[in-house]
Amino acid sequence: MSTFTVLNPATARPVAEVRLASVEDTDAAVAAAHEAFQTWRSVAPGERARLLRRFAAVVEDHIDELAELEVRNAGHTWGNARWEAGNVRDLLNYYSGAPERLTGKQIPVAGGLDVTFHEPLGVVGIIVPWNFPMPIAAWGFAPALAAGNTVVLKPAELTPLTAVRIGELALEAGLPEHVLTILPGAGTVVGERFVSHPLVRKIVFTGSTAVGRRIMAGCAEQVKHVTLELGGKSSNIVFADADLPAAAAAAPYAVFDNAGQDCCARSRILVERRAYDDFMALLEPAVRGLRVLDPSDEASEMGPLISAGQRTRVTGYLDGVDVAFTGSAPDGDGFWVPPTVVALEDPSARIWREEVFGPVAAVMPFDDEADAIAKANDTDYGLSGSIFTRDLGAGLRVARGVEAGNLSVNSHSSVRYWTPFGGYKQSGLGRELGPDAPYAFTEEKNVFIAH
Repeated sequence: MSTFTVLNPATARPVAEVRLASVEDTDAAVAAAHEAFQTWRSVAPGERARLLRRFAAVVEDHIDELAELEVRNAGHTWGNARWEAGNVRDLLNYYSGAPERLTGKQIPVAGGLDVTFHEPLGVVGIIVPWNFPMPIAAWGFAPALAAGNTVVLKPAELTPLTAVRIGELALEAGLPEHVLTILPGAGTVVGERFVSHPLVRKIVFTGSTAVGRRIMAGCAEQVKHVTLELGGKSSNIVFADADLPAAAAAAPYAVFDNAGQDCCARSRILVERRAYDDFMALLEPAVRGLRVLDPSDEASEMGPLISAGQRTRVTGYLDGVDVAFTGSAPDGDGFWVPPTVVALEDPSARIWREEVFGPVAAVMPFDDEADAIAKANDTDYGLSGSIFTRDLGAGLRVARGVEAGNLSVNSHSSVRYWTPFGGYKQSGLGRELGPDAPYAFTEEKNVFIAH
C-alpha cells in the first residue's frame, strides 16, 4: 500500500499520512460510480435539489473544521480558508436550484413537435490542484451532481485532507454512496486512469497548461468531454488618470493572495509611463505593509508556498533580475518567500512571460491605450486581468481589447460562482461556474414527434 505524508507548509512538519489509490482502486471506484449513476440520474429533480441543500447545510456546520484543515494542509490564511469552505456551501446552495430548472426547448417545426432534453453524461472525473483545494473541487462537483452525474474526484497529492472530509460530509448529508467519491492518489495513476477509463465520460481539470495538453490529447482518444482551467499571466493595467493610491493599495492583494499561487494573479503590473514613478512610490509601502505571518495567526494576510520544490522554483525566477523592493517573511522552517516586486522594461524577460506561481510581481511602463493592450496580449495565456482608470470609456475599450476571459475595471474581481469563469488561448477550454455550468455536464438530445 502506497501512502503520502502531508506536510504543513508553514512549519515543514508532518500533518497526516494519506493512503494513495492504485489503478485497481480507481477502476473499482469508477465501476461503483457508474452503478450509482443509474439510480442518481433518476432521482426526482426536487429530491436531488433537497439533498444538495442538505449537503450545503452540513458543510455550513463544519466551516471552521474545514478551514482549520486547510490552514494546516495548504498554508492558507484563516480568512481565506473560511471563505473557501463557505464557497463550497454557497456553490451547493446555488446549484441546488439547477435540477428543477435544467430545461430544454420546444422548437417550431413542420409536421410535428420538436423538443430538446438535457441528459447527464454519467461518471465525471474531476482532478483538483493544490492551490485552492476546496473551491475548485466544488466548482466541478456541485454542477455535475446537480445535472444528475456521479463524480470521482482526485485531490492533489499535497492537499487531500479537505476533499476527503467533504466526501465524508456528503454521506452524512444523505447523498447515496458512490455518488461522490474522493480518491487521493498520484496524477500519473488516478488522474491518468480517469482519462483512459471508458466509463468516465468527462474530465474536469485545473492545473498547469503542460498537463492540460496531455489530458486533452488523452480525452481525444475516446472523444471524451473535457473542461480545462490552466495557467495564467494576467495584467493589472493602471492608467495615469486612475485613483493611484487605491490602485497601489489593491495591487498586492491581486498578486500576493495565497502567496501568488493563483492562476488569476495579476503578476504583470502595467503602469502608464507618466504615472510610473508615483505608482511605484505608493506600491512600496503597500507591499512592505502586507502581513506575512504563520497562517495560524488570524492576522496573517499571506502564508507560505506549498512545498520546498515550489519555493525553489519561485526563487529561481529572481536570479539576475532587478528587485525593486520586497516585503517581509518569517524566518525558520516552512516554505516562505517574501512578496517581491521587480522592475522591467524588456517584455521578453522570462519572469515577464512565464507563470511564476509565487509572490512575485513584475512592473513595466506603457505609453498609451494601444501599447497597454498590446503588452497585455503578448502572452500565450488569457485568463484574467484588471484595468484601473477614471475614464469609463477607456476602461471598456481596453476590457474589450484584452484577450482574457475574466476582466474587471477598478477592481480585482475574477471569480464569482454566479458568473462564468474560464480562459482564452492556453489558459483553458470551456467555462465553469455561472448559471449555465450544469449544462456543461449534459448531452443535449433532440426528439421529433410526428403529428
